[in-house]
Amino acid sequence: MPNASLISLDRVTLRRGGRVVLDGISLTFTEPRIGLIGNNGSGKSSLVRLLNGLLAADEGRVVVHGLDAREKAAELPRKVGFIFQNPDHQIIFPTVVEEIAFSLEQAGRTRREAAGEAKAALARFDRESWADRPVHALSEGEKQLLCIIAVLVMEPAVIVLDEPFSSLDLPTRRRLERLIAGLPQQVLMIAHELDAFDLYDRVVWLHEGRVRMDGPPVEVVSAYRDMVEAEAGG
Repeated sequence: MPNASLISLDRVTLRRGGRVVLDGISLTFTEPRIGLIGNNGSGKSSLVRLLNGLLAADEGRVVVHGLDAREKAAELPRKVGFIFQNPDHQIIFPTVVEEIAFSLEQAGRTRREAAGEAKAALARFDRESWADRPVHALSEGEKQLLCIIAVLVMEPAVIVLDEPFSSLDLPTRRRLERLIAGLPQQVLMIAHELDAFDLYDRVVWLHEGRVRMDGPPVEVVSAYRDMVEAEAGG
């Protein structure tokens, strides 16, 4: 019986366009805060997309908080909330309240119920005034916060963030880091800003589709920095 409190990948291989992007990966995630690092093309984004059904493994087994990813793919988005690098790729509605309410309507709420819950979610973040604002009028940081609120309202067990800080200035990044730190959900985050993992429980370094190192952030990040500096110097 799958353990309902963890994420596990058992000998997972994934191919895309004829190329092996994950090669026999076996990992178990139980910690509250987990970082994923590695060079571009190392397999990070592909790995996290296995967790909510955006991709399916060619070999091996993925289990997310009690759900087998192959057998229960349609249920994964309710367990795993996904925050993309570019909020414009995630936002589809013209106003803030419509964006938040959409997922609630999909989950069975009436339009009135969904709008009420969406406004309540905005109130929890002191953003009641955003309700009728056009999404295009928001800053990049505000759009990223909107995406997080729209995911949190569905109460997923896991939050996955794929490069959430790439287009943000430093003050906005720090505000979002504090928000993420206070979330009750298990968090998996990909980021090139390595200091973002200082208070994380664990960091996994992927390299060419395999786990190169896995452990405490201070050790893994230091080893990764050494490799990057060596390559730059060579």
